[in-house]
Amino acid sequence: MSVSRHPVALRLEQQVGSATRLLATVMALPLVDGIFPALIIAGALDSPLGILETGLLIFGGSATVAVILAEMDGSRREQVRSVLILGAILLPVAGVEALFAETLKSVLDFAVFHRFAGLVILAVAAKTASAKVGEYLPSSSIIIGLGLVASVDLNNASLIIDPNIETIAQAVAAAGVGVGFALIVALFAPRLRGVVELDRFRFGSSVALGMLALDVLGLLPTEAPVALGVLCVTAVFAYDPDSPTVGNSVAAAGHAVGSDRPETTASETVPSSSSPSESTPGSTSSVGTKSNIAASVDNVERESHTADTESDSDSGETGYGFPDDSDSHAPWL
Repeated sequence: MSVSRHPVALRLEQQVGSATRLLATVMALPLVDGIFPALIIAGALDSPLGILETGLLIFGGSATVAVILAEMDGSRREQVRSVLILGAILLPVAGVEALFAETLKSVLDFAVFHRFAGLVILAVAAKTASAKVGEYLPSSSIIIGLGLVASVDLNNASLIIDPNIETIAQAVAAAGVGVGFALIVALFAPRLRGVVELDRFRFGSSVALGMLALDVLGLLPTEAPVALGVLCVTAVFAYDPDSPTVGNSVAAAGHAVGSDRPETTASETVPSSSSPSESTPGSTSSVGTKSNIAASVDNVERESHTADTESDSDSGETGYGFPDDSDSHAPWL
Protein backbone atom coordinates (compact mmCIF):
# COMPACT_ATOMS: atom_id res chain seq x y z
CA MET A 1 0.00 0.00 0.00
CA SER A 2 1.13 3.45 -0.80
CA VAL A 3 0.40 4.91 2.63
CA SER A 4 -0.18 2.37 5.36
CA ARG A 5 2.13 -0.43 4.15
CA HIS A 6 0.04 -3.00 6.02
CA PRO A 7 1.48 -6.42 5.09
CA VAL A 8 -1.86 -8.23 4.65
CA ALA A 9 -3.58 -5.33 2.91
CA LEU A 10 -0.56 -4.74 0.67
CA ARG A 11 -0.58 -8.33 -0.55
CA LEU A 12 -4.31 -8.19 -1.24
CA GLU A 13 -4.06 -4.80 -2.93
CA GLN A 14 -1.70 -6.24 -5.52
CA GLN A 15 -4.40 -8.79 -6.37
CA VAL A 16 -7.68 -6.82 -6.28
CA GLY A 17 -6.58 -3.23 -6.98
CA SER A 18 -9.58 -1.05 -6.10
CA ALA A 19 -9.90 0.31 -2.56
CA THR A 20 -13.53 -0.83 -2.20
CA ARG A 21 -12.73 -4.31 -3.45
CA LEU A 22 -9.69 -4.32 -1.17
CA LEU A 23 -11.90 -3.57 1.84
CA ALA A 24 -14.33 -6.30 0.78
CA THR A 25 -11.47 -8.78 0.45
CA VAL A 26 -9.99 -7.87 3.83
CA MET A 27 -13.29 -8.18 5.69
CA ALA A 28 -14.41 -11.32 3.83
CA LEU A 29 -11.06 -13.07 4.21
CA PRO A 30 -12.00 -14.78 7.53
CA LEU A 31 -15.04 -16.29 5.78
CA VAL A 32 -12.97 -17.54 2.87
CA ASP A 33 -9.85 -18.99 4.51
CA GLY A 34 -11.75 -20.82 7.25
CA ILE A 35 -10.78 -18.74 10.30
CA PHE A 36 -14.34 -17.78 11.16
CA PRO A 37 -15.81 -21.33 10.99
CA ALA A 38 -12.87 -22.53 13.04
CA LEU A 39 -13.67 -19.98 15.75
CA ILE A 40 -17.33 -21.01 15.70
CA ILE A 41 -16.41 -24.66 16.16
CA ALA A 42 -13.86 -23.76 18.85
CA GLY A 43 -16.56 -21.96 20.84
CA ALA A 44 -15.03 -18.49 20.62
CA LEU A 45 -18.50 -16.94 20.14
CA ASP A 46 -20.21 -18.48 23.15
CA SER A 47 -20.06 -15.26 25.22
CA PRO A 48 -20.87 -11.62 24.40
CA LEU A 49 -17.23 -10.65 25.00
CA GLY A 50 -16.12 -13.41 22.65
CA ILE A 51 -18.46 -12.06 19.97
CA LEU A 52 -17.03 -8.57 20.51
CA GLU A 53 -13.43 -9.78 20.35
CA THR A 54 -14.03 -11.83 17.21
CA GLY A 55 -15.86 -9.02 15.45
CA LEU A 56 -13.24 -6.39 16.23
CA LEU A 57 -10.12 -8.49 15.67
CA ILE A 58 -11.20 -10.84 12.87
CA PHE A 59 -13.60 -8.77 10.76
CA GLY A 60 -12.36 -5.37 11.87
CA GLY A 61 -8.76 -5.15 12.94
CA SER A 62 -5.84 -3.14 11.69
CA ALA A 63 -6.19 -4.13 8.04
CA THR A 64 -9.71 -2.70 7.87
CA VAL A 65 -8.58 0.52 9.56
CA ALA A 66 -5.59 0.83 7.23
CA VAL A 67 -7.70 0.39 4.09
CA ILE A 68 -10.37 2.90 5.13
CA LEU A 69 -7.97 5.58 6.35
CA ALA A 70 -5.16 5.17 3.86
CA GLU A 71 -6.68 3.88 0.64
CA MET A 72 -10.38 4.75 0.31
CA ASP A 73 -11.16 7.97 -1.54
CA GLY A 74 -14.41 9.83 -2.02
CA SER A 75 -16.75 11.57 0.37
CA ARG A 76 -17.87 10.28 3.75
CA ARG A 77 -21.26 9.30 2.34
CA GLU A 78 -19.67 7.21 -0.40
CA GLN A 79 -17.44 5.39 2.08
CA VAL A 80 -20.37 4.69 4.41
CA ARG A 81 -22.43 3.39 1.48
CA SER A 82 -19.61 1.03 0.50
CA VAL A 83 -19.35 -0.35 4.04
CA LEU A 84 -23.13 -0.85 4.28
CA ILE A 85 -23.27 -2.71 0.97
CA LEU A 86 -20.38 -4.88 2.12
CA GLY A 87 -22.16 -5.57 5.41
CA ALA A 88 -25.32 -6.64 3.59
CA ILE A 89 -23.24 -9.38 1.97
CA LEU A 90 -21.09 -10.43 4.93
CA LEU A 91 -23.90 -10.94 7.45
CA PRO A 92 -25.84 -13.60 5.48
CA VAL A 93 -22.62 -15.40 4.50
CA ALA A 94 -21.58 -15.53 8.16
CA GLY A 95 -24.96 -17.07 9.04
CA VAL A 96 -24.60 -19.70 6.31
CA GLU A 97 -21.11 -20.63 7.49
CA ALA A 98 -22.42 -20.98 11.03
CA LEU A 99 -25.02 -23.39 9.65
CA PHE A 100 -22.34 -25.56 8.06
CA ALA A 101 -20.17 -25.25 11.16
CA GLU A 102 -22.84 -27.12 13.10
CA THR A 103 -22.51 -29.99 10.64
CA LEU A 104 -18.71 -29.91 10.84
CA LYS A 105 -18.88 -30.26 14.61
CA SER A 106 -20.30 -33.73 14.22
CA VAL A 107 -17.39 -35.00 12.10
CA LEU A 108 -14.47 -33.39 13.95
CA ASP A 109 -12.54 -34.21 17.07
CA PHE A 110 -13.07 -30.98 18.96
CA ALA A 111 -9.92 -31.24 21.12
CA VAL A 112 -7.63 -31.63 18.08
CA PHE A 113 -9.30 -29.01 15.91
CA HIS A 114 -9.24 -26.57 18.82
CA ARG A 115 -5.44 -26.44 18.63
CA PHE A 116 -5.41 -25.76 14.90
CA ALA A 117 -7.88 -22.92 15.39
CA GLY A 118 -5.46 -21.29 17.82
CA LEU A 119 -2.52 -21.85 15.45
CA VAL A 120 -4.27 -20.17 12.54
CA ILE A 121 -4.94 -17.06 14.65
CA LEU A 122 -1.28 -16.99 15.70
CA ALA A 123 -0.27 -17.17 12.03
CA VAL A 124 -2.53 -14.24 11.18
CA ALA A 125 -1.06 -12.26 14.08
CA ALA A 126 2.49 -12.93 12.88
CA LYS A 127 1.63 -11.92 9.30
CA THR A 128 0.00 -8.74 10.58
CA ALA A 129 3.09 -7.81 12.58
CA SER A 130 5.69 -8.56 9.91
CA ALA A 131 5.47 -9.27 6.20
CA LYS A 132 8.91 -10.94 6.32
CA VAL A 133 7.75 -13.45 8.91
CA GLY A 134 4.58 -14.08 6.93
CA GLU A 135 6.61 -15.25 3.96
CA TYR A 136 7.78 -18.29 5.92
CA LEU A 137 4.37 -19.22 7.38
CA PRO A 138 1.71 -21.29 5.61
CA SER A 139 -1.57 -19.69 4.67
CA SER A 140 -4.59 -19.89 6.94
CA SER A 141 -6.43 -22.22 4.57
CA ILE A 142 -3.55 -24.71 4.66
CA ILE A 143 -3.54 -24.75 8.47
CA ILE A 144 -7.32 -25.18 8.56
CA GLY A 145 -7.10 -27.97 5.99
CA LEU A 146 -4.48 -29.79 8.03
CA GLY A 147 -6.67 -29.37 11.08
CA LEU A 148 -9.65 -30.88 9.30
CA VAL A 149 -7.59 -33.85 8.15
CA ALA A 150 -6.08 -34.40 11.60
CA SER A 151 -9.35 -34.07 13.52
CA VAL A 152 -11.88 -35.73 11.21
CA ASP A 153 -13.95 -38.46 12.87
CA LEU A 154 -16.63 -40.04 10.70
CA ASN A 155 -18.02 -42.28 13.42
CA ASN A 156 -20.41 -39.62 14.69
CA ALA A 157 -20.99 -37.88 11.35
CA SER A 158 -24.51 -36.58 10.77
CA LEU A 159 -26.24 -33.97 8.65
CA ILE A 160 -27.96 -31.44 10.87
CA ILE A 161 -31.34 -30.40 9.45
CA ASP A 162 -32.49 -28.43 12.49
CA PRO A 163 -29.68 -25.88 12.99
CA ASN A 164 -28.89 -24.09 16.21
CA ILE A 165 -30.41 -20.63 15.84
CA GLU A 166 -28.31 -19.33 18.71
CA THR A 167 -25.06 -20.24 16.96
CA ILE A 168 -26.21 -18.57 13.74
CA ALA A 169 -27.22 -15.45 15.66
CA GLN A 170 -23.81 -15.34 17.36
CA ALA A 171 -22.04 -15.60 14.00
CA VAL A 172 -24.17 -12.85 12.46
CA ALA A 173 -23.60 -10.68 15.54
CA ALA A 174 -19.82 -11.10 15.30
CA ALA A 175 -19.86 -10.11 11.63
CA GLY A 176 -22.15 -7.20 12.54
CA VAL A 177 -19.62 -5.98 15.11
CA GLY A 178 -16.93 -5.93 12.44
CA VAL A 179 -19.16 -4.07 9.99
CA GLY A 180 -20.18 -1.59 12.69
CA PHE A 181 -16.52 -0.99 13.53
CA ALA A 182 -15.74 -0.32 9.86
CA LEU A 183 -18.75 2.01 9.68
CA ILE A 184 -17.53 4.04 12.67
CA VAL A 185 -14.06 4.33 11.15
CA ALA A 186 -15.58 5.50 7.85
CA LEU A 187 -17.76 8.09 9.62
CA PHE A 188 -14.84 9.60 11.53
CA ALA A 189 -12.23 9.04 8.81
CA PRO A 190 -11.62 12.76 8.11
CA ARG A 191 -10.63 13.29 11.74
CA LEU A 192 -8.84 9.98 12.26
CA ARG A 193 -6.56 10.35 9.24
CA GLY A 194 -4.48 13.02 10.92
CA VAL A 195 -4.34 11.59 14.44
CA VAL A 196 -4.00 7.78 14.13
CA GLU A 197 -0.61 6.09 13.78
CA LEU A 198 -1.46 3.13 11.54
CA ASP A 199 1.76 1.19 12.16
CA ARG A 200 1.36 1.51 15.91
CA PHE A 201 -2.24 0.29 15.68
CA ARG A 202 -1.15 -2.58 13.45
CA PHE A 203 1.46 -3.87 15.90
CA GLY A 204 -0.97 -3.56 18.80
CA SER A 205 -3.64 -5.43 16.87
CA SER A 206 -1.20 -8.25 16.18
CA VAL A 207 -0.54 -8.53 19.92
CA ALA A 208 -4.29 -8.61 20.58
CA LEU A 209 -4.68 -11.38 18.00
CA GLY A 210 -1.93 -13.31 19.77
CA MET A 211 -3.79 -12.97 23.05
CA LEU A 212 -6.98 -14.22 21.37
CA ALA A 213 -5.08 -17.23 20.02
CA LEU A 214 -3.75 -18.06 23.49
CA ASP A 215 -7.27 -17.77 24.83
CA VAL A 216 -8.61 -20.16 22.20
CA LEU A 217 -5.81 -22.60 22.99
CA GLY A 218 -6.69 -22.40 26.67
CA LEU A 219 -3.24 -21.14 27.70
CA LEU A 220 -4.47 -18.03 29.51
CA PRO A 221 -5.33 -18.82 33.14
CA THR A 222 -8.13 -16.28 33.24
CA GLU A 223 -11.59 -15.70 31.85
CA ALA A 224 -11.01 -11.97 31.43
CA PRO A 225 -11.12 -10.58 27.87
CA VAL A 226 -7.37 -9.98 27.60
CA ALA A 227 -7.42 -9.54 23.82
CA LEU A 228 -10.14 -6.91 24.04
CA GLY A 229 -8.18 -5.05 26.71
CA VAL A 230 -5.03 -5.10 24.57
CA LEU A 231 -7.02 -3.72 21.64
CA CYS A 232 -8.39 -0.87 23.75
CA VAL A 233 -4.90 0.03 24.99
CA THR A 234 -3.67 -0.12 21.39
CA ALA A 235 -6.36 2.32 20.29
CA VAL A 236 -5.29 4.74 23.04
CA PHE A 237 -1.60 4.56 22.15
CA ALA A 238 -2.30 4.82 18.41
CA TYR A 239 -4.16 8.10 18.93
CA ASP A 240 -1.66 10.90 18.35
CA PRO A 241 -3.31 14.34 18.14
CA ASP A 242 0.07 15.99 17.56
CA SER A 243 0.59 14.06 14.35
CA PRO A 244 1.07 16.50 11.42
CA THR A 245 -1.75 16.70 8.90
CA VAL A 246 -1.35 16.95 5.17
CA GLY A 247 -1.54 20.75 5.23
CA ASN A 248 1.04 21.04 7.96
CA SER A 249 3.29 18.64 6.10
CA VAL A 250 3.09 20.75 2.96
CA ALA A 251 3.76 23.92 4.95
CA ALA A 252 6.70 22.27 6.66
CA ALA A 253 8.04 21.18 3.31
CA GLY A 254 7.71 24.73 1.99
CA HIS A 255 9.45 26.10 5.05
CA ALA A 256 12.24 23.58 4.59
CA VAL A 257 12.67 24.65 0.99
CA GLY A 258 12.81 28.31 2.01
CA SER A 259 15.29 27.60 4.75
CA ASP A 260 17.61 25.88 2.32
CA ARG A 261 18.26 29.08 0.41
CA PRO A 262 20.42 30.80 3.04
CA GLU A 263 22.37 27.59 3.39
CA THR A 264 22.85 27.49 -0.36
CA THR A 265 23.86 31.15 -0.44
CA ALA A 266 26.29 30.59 2.38
CA SER A 267 27.72 27.58 0.68
CA GLU A 268 28.06 29.56 -2.48
CA THR A 269 29.81 32.45 -0.74
CA VAL A 270 32.25 30.21 1.05
CA PRO A 271 34.07 29.13 -2.09
CA SER A 272 34.16 32.75 -3.33
CA SER A 273 35.64 33.92 -0.05
CA SER A 274 38.12 31.10 -0.03
CA SER A 275 39.23 31.72 -3.59
CA PRO A 276 41.23 34.85 -2.75
CA SER A 277 42.94 33.01 0.05
CA GLU A 278 43.73 30.23 -2.32
CA SER A 279 45.07 32.69 -4.94
CA THR A 280 47.12 34.71 -2.42
CA PRO A 281 50.03 32.27 -2.24
CA GLY A 282 50.22 32.19 -6.02
CA SER A 283 50.19 35.98 -6.30
CA THR A 284 52.79 36.32 -3.53
CA SER A 285 55.10 33.89 -5.26
CA SER A 286 54.72 35.72 -8.58
CA VAL A 287 55.54 39.07 -6.92
CA GLY A 288 58.58 37.52 -5.26
CA THR A 289 59.78 36.16 -8.62
CA LYS A 290 59.47 39.58 -10.27
CA SER A 291 61.44 41.23 -7.45
CA ASN A 292 64.21 38.65 -7.79
CA ILE A 293 64.45 39.33 -11.53
CA ALA A 294 64.59 43.11 -10.94
CA ALA A 295 67.32 42.66 -8.32
CA SER A 296 69.37 40.54 -10.72
CA VAL A 297 69.03 43.15 -13.47
CA ASP A 298 70.06 45.91 -11.04
CA ASN A 299 73.15 43.95 -10.03
CA VAL A 300 74.15 43.37 -13.64
CA GLU A 301 73.55 47.04 -14.48
CA ARG A 302 75.54 48.17 -11.46
CA GLU A 303 78.47 45.92 -12.34
CA SER A 304 78.54 47.11 -15.96
CA HIS A 305 78.30 50.74 -14.87
CA THR A 306 81.28 50.23 -12.52
CA ALA A 307 83.30 48.60 -15.29
CA ASP A 308 82.58 51.50 -17.68
CA THR A 309 83.57 54.05 -15.04
CA GLU A 310 86.83 52.29 -14.43
CA SER A 311 87.61 52.12 -18.14
CA ASP A 312 86.84 55.84 -18.58
CA SER A 313 89.09 56.80 -15.71
CA ASP A 314 91.89 54.70 -17.08
CA SER A 315 91.75 56.24 -20.57
CA GLY A 316 91.58 59.85 -19.28
CA GLU A 317 88.76 60.87 -21.69
CA THR A 318 86.44 63.74 -20.84
CA GLY A 319 82.74 63.53 -20.58
CA TYR A 320 82.10 64.81 -24.14
CA GLY A 321 82.13 61.41 -25.77
CA PHE A 322 79.12 59.33 -26.83
CA PRO A 323 76.55 58.66 -24.17
CA ASP A 324 76.98 55.80 -21.95
CA ASP A 325 75.35 52.55 -23.09
CA SER A 326 74.11 51.85 -19.57
CA ASP A 327 70.86 53.67 -20.34
CA SER A 328 69.96 51.04 -22.86
CA HIS A 329 70.66 48.06 -20.61
CA ALA A 330 67.22 47.87 -19.15
CA PRO A 331 64.72 49.83 -21.21
CA TRP A 332 61.74 48.12 -19.46
CA LEU A 333 62.74 49.50 -16.02
